[in-house]
Amino acid sequence: MRRPPTARSLLAAACALAALLAPALPAAAATAAASGGSARPQATVAQGVLRGQGHDGTGAGAQEFLGVPYAAPPVGEARLRAPQQPRPWTGVREAVRQAPACLQFSPFGLRDPQAVSEDCLYLDVYRPRTARAGARLPVIVWLHGGAYSQGTGTQFGGRTMADLTGSVVVSINYRLGQLGYLGLPELAGEDPQRSGSFGLMDQMAALRWTRENIAAFGGNPGNVTVSGQSAGSGSVCALLAAPSAAGLFHRAVLQSGPCTLLRPPDGAQAASQARAFAAAAGCTDPAAAAGCLRAAPGAALIEAARTVPTSGPASGDGLLPVDPATAIGSGHWNKVPVLIGSTRSEARLFVALTQPYLTQEQYTAQVLAGYGAAGPEVLARYPVSAYGSPYLALSAVTTDSTFACQTAWTAQLFASQVPTYFYEFDDPDSPTLAGAQVPGLDESNAHSAELAYLHDFTMGDRPLTAEQVALATRMKRYWGAFARYGVPAVPGQTAWPATGAGAAATVLTLGPAATRTGTSFGSDHQCAFWRTQPPRPV
Repeated sequence: MRRPPTARSLLAAACALAALLAPALPAAAATAAASGGSARPQATVAQGVLRGQGHDGTGAGAQEFLGVPYAAPPVGEARLRAPQQPRPWTGVREAVRQAPACLQFSPFGLRDPQAVSEDCLYLDVYRPRTARAGARLPVIVWLHGGAYSQGTGTQFGGRTMADLTGSVVVSINYRLGQLGYLGLPELAGEDPQRSGSFGLMDQMAALRWTRENIAAFGGNPGNVTVSGQSAGSGSVCALLAAPSAAGLFHRAVLQSGPCTLLRPPDGAQAASQARAFAAAAGCTDPAAAAGCLRAAPGAALIEAARTVPTSGPASGDGLLPVDPATAIGSGHWNKVPVLIGSTRSEARLFVALTQPYLTQEQYTAQVLAGYGAAGPEVLARYPVSAYGSPYLALSAVTTDSTFACQTAWTAQLFASQVPTYFYEFDDPDSPTLAGAQVPGLDESNAHSAELAYLHDFTMGDRPLTAEQVALATRMKRYWGAFARYGVPAVPGQTAWPATGAGAAATVLTLGPAATRTGTSFGSDHQCAFWRTQPPRPV
């Protein structure tokens, strides 16, 4: 009998979206360019000179520098090691083509399955058309989601955000799957911090590169906002708790990935998972496991991950000594202002992907099996008759018990210590992700629905309407103001007050018809009831 999905399985289900991942172009080669195109923008970073372009391929429009290396290629003997400094180049490096995605560890691929590489530690920089070196504009660094196993920063253009808000936007790739997260003791023993969370190390390397070089693009290294969604938000949680990330950023945005929900495995769990993965990859001798895994073909590692998926960064080592929720609750974390929120019906995406045509009998059986003695009360609180279908009822149960209430509880932890701004995205006609629409199902407001409103994002199943574009503009301005000031205050838009640490949180609802504040989030999602239930495994 099937049980309601756990948070970890919800994120893993998102990997089933083969069509979601936009094709990436090959990485730009470091070459001495000809002198043509003198109007095109240039920036000098520590490694050499970059030549970018306006979005239309000239010097006009928001400017972009694509496929910029922030670390050396993690290949060969550098596989499964901490990222190293990027190599310098001579002449001018053309920065006009995006890099490949990192190797994908979901069982599904990109539209272009060849657009992946282990040589993937690159980032894209977007800046306003008027930006110049030394302008000291706010900086937003974006961490993509994908259950720590798939995705790429190249899916998230920052041109509109940069031009509209006067910000410099950076979108990065980081290592995925077991190439990014492998707590094998033999590998951890090679690292000064005794960690196998290489993807988290990549994110820190990108932030260090940003601190050292972003002034060349007009950004302010003293005003960096780190932002992420889903597993990217889980990564932001880890950065908030990691002592060595202190000072690398000054504000944090967490979208649909609350720290109290996405708890990492501890060292023992990570080691057990890593040994099982190594064995599945044919590396059964612990003494030789590190060398064996470095020599294994990438395809063999992906195949091994089918039965032993990654759980993301582990806690209990020198890099992440304490899991983020515990660190934040104790007050020992990298304290910065926080903007946090979720979509109104997060779980609709996951239920649509896994059980789209659930019957009422199946719904009842799942709830009774999944919630034990509380099952009858869950059914009474979430009757099919109140939602119109078993699909919508199970989506509401799963949304409220995982993403919604956990986001509220994470916001409370933050709000007791730092200025915290809490939102809920609610557009009842929002597009879903391309390739994920199940005929006959309402997938509006599902996990990832807000992404099309904040990025130059081409993976929606249809374009935004004029009314939705207006909402997207308001949202970008809120996010941009938060990045600039640490307060999402925008003249002419609904005031967004900080939330409190009590149960009646103040939440800004972002909708196309109206943007409003209220305190009904907890009752809307029945969080007082869910607070009485034991934590479910993730």
